[in-house]
Amino acid sequence: MRIVGGSLGGRLLRPNMKGWPTRPTTDISKEALFNILQNRIDFSDVKMLDLFGGAGNHSFEFISRGCNDVTYVDLHPKCIHFVKNQAEEFGVSDSIKVIRGDVQKFVSSCKVNFDYIFAGPPYPLVWLKQIPDLIVKNELIGEGGILVIEHNPTHDFTNHRQFIEKRKYGQTIFSFFAP
Repeated sequence: MRIVGGSLGGRLLRPNMKGWPTRPTTDISKEALFNILQNRIDFSDVKMLDLFGGAGNHSFEFISRGCNDVTYVDLHPKCIHFVKNQAEEFGVSDSIKVIRGDVQKFVSSCKVNFDYIFAGPPYPLVWLKQIPDLIVKNELIGEGGILVIEHNPTHDFTNHRQFIEKRKYGQTIFSFFAP
């Protein structure tokens, strides 16, 4: 995995993923997503939430593009350890708040609004279809904010009331939602 743009552009994320329960977003699909986002978001003025953060791919991409307010959430200790070490190595620890916790519990108890939320859950997650409703119900997304969920063709959000569009890159789909 590599950071595709910004001050950290070209830097590699090389976690030892043996035994990790994660599926990294491919560089091609991530680059396509960020080409869309750069026309919609002022990265330096956004509060970002990365759910199911894994190796921190999206968090570091946001930080690289000027975001200084990233909250990363994942349950798995290896992911947490890697992201903390990588943030230290990149010199960006002040820009990222790393939270080890269950995403569903975090979303249900969080009292903060975010401008951009990215959720890259495991595709077989039983409650994946509930993510948009859970985020809207708990008012995590601010007015004018964007939620993006990465999923595969097994899931379809086009009939969801907050759905605005989807982009497909091979088997990777990004569904966009607005409150």
